Amino acid sequence: MAKEKDPARKLIAQNKKARHDYHIIDTYECGLVLTGTEVKSLRQGRASLADGFIQIDGHEAWLHNVHVPEYTQGTWTNHAARRKRKLLMHRAEIDKLESKSQETGHTIVPLALYFKGGRAKVEIALARGKKEYDKRQTLRERQDRREADRAMSAVRRRQRA
Repeated sequence: MAKEKDPARKLIAQNKKARHDYHIIDTYECGLVLTGTEVKSLRQGRASLADGFIQIDGHEAWLHNVHVPEYTQGTWTNHAARRKRKLLMHRAEIDKLESKSQETGHTIVPLALYFKGGRAKVEIALARGKKEYDKRQTLRERQDRREADRAMSAVRRRQRA
């Protein structure tokens, strides 16, 4: 298993399905506008990016359909679990993403939600949808790589014995 890139990065949620369903073209790191109870819920490690997507509306990027469950000790000030959340990005990045996402087959998906330096961040990606045969090819390559690693480790074990 690969190690995390940044040791100061505390991962909350990952969207593995996005990497399976899309070819990742470019990735961006952005901040999130959150309420207090959302931050507390995220600190407990509770979130789901499974159905999430990013929409650009009036030169602002919005994160839709990400599930951050209500904070258990919250009161009437609790947040809605699937509300849309504003992403904090530079204007040039938003404009670039907007122009690229309007091309046929391109979309913007969240890949990971994490804390970095005490601030909640989301890693988003400009992606192009995979065809069914691309998905099968990816699975086949992963399986072949796994079998090759097993064979190599078996040979190493035999050499040591």
